[in-house]
Amino acid sequence: MALAFPRPLLSVDVIIFSILNNELVLLLTRRPAEPFLGQPCLPGGFIDIDRDEDLEACARRKLLEKTGVATPYLEQLASFGSATRDPRGWAATVAYFALLPLPAGAGADVSWRPVANLPPLAFDHELLCQRALERLRAKGEYSSLPAFLLPEPFTLPQLQQVYEIVLGRPLDKSAFRKRMLDRDFLDEVGLQPSSGVRPAMGYRIRQRQLDFFSQTFRPKEL
Repeated sequence: MALAFPRPLLSVDVIIFSILNNELVLLLTRRPAEPFLGQPCLPGGFIDIDRDEDLEACARRKLLEKTGVATPYLEQLASFGSATRDPRGWAATVAYFALLPLPAGAGADVSWRPVANLPPLAFDHELLCQRALERLRAKGEYSSLPAFLLPEPFTLPQLQQVYEIVLGRPLDKSAFRKRMLDRDFLDEVGLQPSSGVRPAMGYRIRQRQLDFFSQTFRPKEL
């Protein structure tokens, strides 16, 4: 049955975060064709109705095509659509953000860039990156989300460093350690080599889902 109205362009874009050289980075590729030929952009593309059973399947396919690995964490961010975001016509995209514990997929047309120093991006991808970063930092204040940026096993000092990179500020060591261990979402896996005086305990995430804290890391205002 033919539709009586024109179809908008529908795509999925994925904002992929990782940690590289103690910086929060995200994965960019380049437009292979017009519009915005050669300009940096987010990995993504149109829904393939023969391959993608739903939006998340499309997001996971695009991520795998660009990085060669599956992500331990993928979350739908928001939908963006207008008559002006794509010069080819009325377009909508469903944005997801993903966390990778180790940067992967760098190549001629794929690169990791610090979130603090992104180049001008095609379409409205700068807005998508901004919204994803806001979501990551907001959830990092009250959940175990930053832990998904670490390869396992990891130590508590390594975990605290990742939280500080995500949140952009230092955290109290004793308070951080108490919160992580009190939440009981980590499993001990044995002592790990350390640059300190003695080895540090290694941990893994017990369940591959978020754990939420009763309080945020943000200090109370006086």
